[in-house]
Amino acid sequence: MNVAIVGFGVEGKAALTYWKKLGAQITVCDQEQSIASEIPEGITSQLGPDYVKNLGNFDVIVRSAGINPELITGEKTAVKDKLTTVINEFLRVSPTKHIIGVTGTKGKGTTTTLITDILKAAHKSVFLGGNIGTPPLEFLPNLTEDSWVVLELSSFQLSDLRYGPAIAVCLMVVPEHLNWHADMEDYVNAKAHLFEHQSTGDIAIYYSQNDASKQIASHSPGHQIPYFAKPGAYVENGQIIIDGQTICATSELKLLGGHNWQNVCAAVTAVWQVVQDVSAIRSVLTTFTGLPHRLEFVGETWGIRYYNDSFAATPDAAIAALDAIPGPKVMIMGGFDRQLPIDHLARALKSHQDQLKKVILIGASAKRLAGECDKVEFTNYQIDSSKSLSEIVTTARTFAIPGDAVVLSPGFASFDMFKNFEERGLQFKAAVEQL
Repeated sequence: MNVAIVGFGVEGKAALTYWKKLGAQITVCDQEQSIASEIPEGITSQLGPDYVKNLGNFDVIVRSAGINPELITGEKTAVKDKLTTVINEFLRVSPTKHIIGVTGTKGKGTTTTLITDILKAAHKSVFLGGNIGTPPLEFLPNLTEDSWVVLELSSFQLSDLRYGPAIAVCLMVVPEHLNWHADMEDYVNAKAHLFEHQSTGDIAIYYSQNDASKQIASHSPGHQIPYFAKPGAYVENGQIIIDGQTICATSELKLLGGHNWQNVCAAVTAVWQVVQDVSAIRSVLTTFTGLPHRLEFVGETWGIRYYNDSFAATPDAAIAALDAIPGPKVMIMGGFDRQLPIDHLARALKSHQDQLKKVILIGASAKRLAGECDKVEFTNYQIDSSKSLSEIVTTARTFAIPGDAVVLSPGFASFDMFKNFEERGLQFKAAVEQL
């Protein structure tokens, strides 16, 4: 078998290990010529501008998530028939069918981690992977028929999905990745693939207050269950309830922000289809503090609290941070501009203006966001052209007094100033430590 692995990141490396064990002849195809030193001895490569040429000569073409399938296939049907992904191959060969797939625009990492931790607390054998970091082919050898697998799945991974999980979850969906997808319809259709390949015995869970989420889940032939509404988990009188049973109070959650109530209810609804262990669910919900770079409390110095929300790469995520962090605050916002709608972000800043000591706008999006702020007569901002988060944090500090918070919640991607959101968050944390 002659296999081309297109894209040699985390997924590509997992694919190489997997197909090499199957005895395949492998060619690594990647646009970056600098990765030549990372390719193991004995593996051929096709690097540089022509990395997707002549792929029809291979028996199998493994697409890494970040590579748009249209770049590989175009109109070439013969190539399309040979195309697969790490996720497709895993779902095809997995010895267990106990698989929970989670998609949505934001909250996937938090929700999948909650599901995983609750199932572990209920004494299940659980493996977490997908977009959250571990390609599932890596833990495939450790699975049995009784294992549970929880997968965080991005629209990139779902764009050519061929198989459906036993339980599929769709969180809130708003515009994102429109520089990768043709349009919002294409983005929504990609996520719908998670549901349309399910069977009638499978379960589709969706966010009751989001039309796109409901539309996406409607593609499932299985049993469709909303969350944040009955019969799924919901919030009533400050309590998280499902199936008539109270799990815990929202005040007991360690996760910040009302938006995390949605993620909690999604996780509880998914787990409830597997086990109805109130004690296990409660033990996780009342101790889980969240993932790095998601409204992460960094520390307090001179009475000022600092929060790292670098993962907030969309306007809606930044709006959630405005609601989640109580009291007076200085916001650091801006970044790589994917030309998403941002008028609602400006309106949110205006509606929170009594709590905002200053909004510091950074990165390539700063001028466009400033223009939207001007339209709604929100003027308490300043553009900071510095490329150093250390300098930006120092500036933010000058606007805060004891009792205030300084929050990095960009609302934009990181690629104009940083390698990724992790690097942006780590630099923010380092700058806070310097204070």
